[in-house]
Amino acid sequence: MNFFSLLLLQAEPAASKNGDFLWVILPPLAVIIVLYMVMDSPQRREKSKRDAMMKNLKKDDRVVTIGGILGSVANISQDGKEVTLKVDDGIRIRFRRTAIAEVLSGDLVPEVAKTS
Repeated sequence: MNFFSLLLLQAEPAASKNGDFLWVILPPLAVIIVLYMVMDSPQRREKSKRDAMMKNLKKDDRVVTIGGILGSVANISQDGKEVTLKVDDGIRIRFRRTAIAEVLSGDLVPEVAKTS
């Protein structure tokens, strides 16, 4: 038996006594809905931030990949799925656009990226 069938079996006697099954099932249902909303909200917010970051990605943006590689965007493919990063003088690496973890602002560029 699963959770819902157990809930219905326990609610059956209470519903027959009170005559109102809705008041027995409503509190657990409300708790489930509130927990879902609380757990889903931060994830949805983070996804919208990431989508906006990917949409606004442009040439010469400083980025960090999910592998930790620092570089600047040299080219974005026509279909927008691939990004070419300039890592050092004469070194360019192609990545999937989804491999970019974050876009660095000018103030937050690490010292490691400035040395070369």
